[in-house]
Amino acid sequence: MQGYHRGVVAISAALVLLAAASTEASAQKKYDTGASDTEIKIGNIMPYSGPASAYGIIGKTEQAYFNKINAAGGVNGRKINFISYDDAYSPPKTVEQARKLVESDEVLLIFNSLGTPSNSAIHKYMNAKRVPQLFVATGATKWNDPKNFPWTMGWQPNYQSEARIYAKYILREKPDAKIAVLFQNDDYGKDYLKGLKDGLGARAASMIVAEESYETSEPTVDNHIVKLRSSGADVFFNITTPKFAAQAIKKISETGWKPLHLLNNVSASIGSVMKPAGFDHGQGIISAAYLKDALDPQWKDDAEMKAYYAFLEKDFPEGNRADGSVTVGYNVARTLVEVLRKCGDNLTRENVMKQAASLQNFSSGTLLPGITINTNADDFAPIQKVQLMKFKGERWELFGEVMDSEVGGCGIARWLAPLDPVDPVLW
Repeated sequence: MQGYHRGVVAISAALVLLAAASTEASAQKKYDTGASDTEIKIGNIMPYSGPASAYGIIGKTEQAYFNKINAAGGVNGRKINFISYDDAYSPPKTVEQARKLVESDEVLLIFNSLGTPSNSAIHKYMNAKRVPQLFVATGATKWNDPKNFPWTMGWQPNYQSEARIYAKYILREKPDAKIAVLFQNDDYGKDYLKGLKDGLGARAASMIVAEESYETSEPTVDNHIVKLRSSGADVFFNITTPKFAAQAIKKISETGWKPLHLLNNVSASIGSVMKPAGFDHGQGIISAAYLKDALDPQWKDDAEMKAYYAFLEKDFPEGNRADGSVTVGYNVARTLVEVLRKCGDNLTRENVMKQAASLQNFSSGTLLPGITINTNADDFAPIQKVQLMKFKGERWELFGEVMDSEVGGCGIARWLAPLDPVDPVLW
């Protein structure tokens, strides 16, 4: 019997050890290239030089926010190693930098790289390598395609949806409009233009009387503005990046042309567009917003805006409150930190995408009331709501209701109905 009992004890002890080993194995940390017990390597590509250099401040803001997180202990005890390179808004250079980040620096993911043509150039590469191309800094519609490109996800509202909103606004407020369009000659510009035409529907062919495209290598768009003015258009849709947006705004005013001026959101920054163009030249311009304006006095006592002000004061004093790109950088950096936090000790590339695709009602910091970030396995478009705004004095004034950018006819009618009756014509 003693031998029997000794055998039972031995078996029991073995089972306990086996269970303990199994538990330990299940609790083991999981890492892919770019992650460890102490570090998370994040790659980034920004146009710190070149025609879109105004956007470079986004990368600098992100670096400042990650420095803040690291100073507080990092994410789940790991420091973020943010490696950001300049591509001068040149797709071939983007490819070079992406390969360097993935194959030499061995980052876990590439985050918030800027530009539609730039990200398009590395789209297939990133998915073939199965490396997250996360929260790209472009609103092209193509980023929301989880079935064919499961490693790529956007962040901001998409361009086509935003343009459809402007189209519906034109149909409501100026149904007999003659529309002139200036657009950047790449996927970014063409995406907005498609949204406008889709929104106008069968009337697009008759309402759009002039289209002018420009290349980012051109020093100025002044000659394009002169040509568009001569078309007799009374509505102008400005699909440009900051440098060219400021030029267009100023030239329109100088020529005495007074169209209803619609400006795409990506160039609505007061600091990098409206102020350089001259506030007097920008009066009455219409655009769309999804983030709070740091200069708008209505947010001065807002808790989220106070946290943003504190970040600028303590962690990024060179950040300009008037520059909307700084606000973007802050919000998208906070979104990435939330994804990494949710990953816990499972820092595999697959889990990064899984967590990025499971954000529910997340507030990234200074989103407008009524707007939150939501994703799922079939929807890689985190932000899908916007609100129209009009430039008055030295700032933007919101009007109407926050609306879903995936807009339909009924939704737009309900949204446009409550416009201020004392100012029904907003141009």
